Amino acid sequence: MPDAAPPAPAKPEADILSALGTRSIVLVGMMGAGKSTIGRRLAARLRLPFVDADTEIEAAARMTIPEIFERHGEPHFRDGEARVIARLLDGGPIVLATGGGAFMREETRARIAAKAVSIWLKADPDVIMRRVRRRADRPLLQTADPEATVTRLLGEREPVYRKADLTIASRDVPHDRIVEECVETLHAHLCGQAATEPPSDVASAAR
Repeated sequence: MPDAAPPAPAKPEADILSALGTRSIVLVGMMGAGKSTIGRRLAARLRLPFVDADTEIEAAARMTIPEIFERHGEPHFRDGEARVIARLLDGGPIVLATGGGAFMREETRARIAAKAVSIWLKADPDVIMRRVRRRADRPLLQTADPEATVTRLLGEREPVYRKADLTIASRDVPHDRIVEECVETLHAHLCGQAATEPPSDVASAAR
């Protein structure tokens, strides 16, 4: 009687979920980088809940983000943002899309590092401007020169975004291609070869 076929290797998604445990996946980067769009599709691939931090902030405050900026100012918004992200990470695992300035706060970065794997969706200025020019709900872009504002924000934020665990280029290709790159990069980061193949000295010791 022939030997039974070996079990099929686990899909990368299953490996990622197993390696994550209770940790979440957090997407960081500039407005217009595609965090919500990519995050929603990545969550569907991994069968995890998707949460948009901005949506949660608006629900908690019972007003829109432009209204929070207008009535209370950016520091008040950032304080609320940090509290909401902390609460969401405590309830993981989830795929969480964060606002463009969230990762700038050291306390939030530390919390993300402790409770999640972070992915920076890195987009060029021209890509960002094409995507956000149509939107009227970006308080930081309500300026005389939005392009100059985006350039300034990128200059301030990119050195901090680089501290994320992983970086994926967000560009004008099909969304599913970016999601596939996220899955491949997460799998390599979390699982690598060691997760599937023990070193030769360990394998020989076990024999």
